[in-house]
Amino acid sequence: MWRDSAASESMAKPYGDDLRRKFLWAYDQGEDTLEELADRFLVSLGWAKKISAQRNRSGQAERVPHHPGRKWKTGAEAQRQVMDWVAAKPDLTLAQLQARLLNEAGVSLSLGRIWHLLKKSGLRRKKVAPRGRARHRGQP
Repeated sequence: MWRDSAASESMAKPYGDDLRRKFLWAYDQGEDTLEELADRFLVSLGWAKKISAQRNRSGQAERVPHHPGRKWKTGAEAQRQVMDWVAAKPDLTLAQLQARLLNEAGVSLSLGRIWHLLKKSGLRRKKVAPRGRARHRGQP
């Protein structure tokens, strides 16, 4: 029999930062091994190893915020440079922006990623046809 588990059960909640701090404090004091502390605090050994490793990486006992999604390869400076290029010459194509990024900033991005960069910055790549340009200037 199939059932929708999301409808009948809620997801498990993460352990609080208070428990993490107490657990790591006890471990730092040398009270017990990770295995013994996991038994004492009623948590899994896997969780104990995970928070110990996370603390070693981040330097903090609290949970590290999760940032889902693809990470941008371009730094803020390269993004600003693209915005300056588009502001100076609005009719640059995506391929031209791609070539300039590679040649001048040393960053290789696909055309799709450049499109998303412009979209994220609030710019549109819509071109106005020659007939439409006259209307936009107030001419018939």
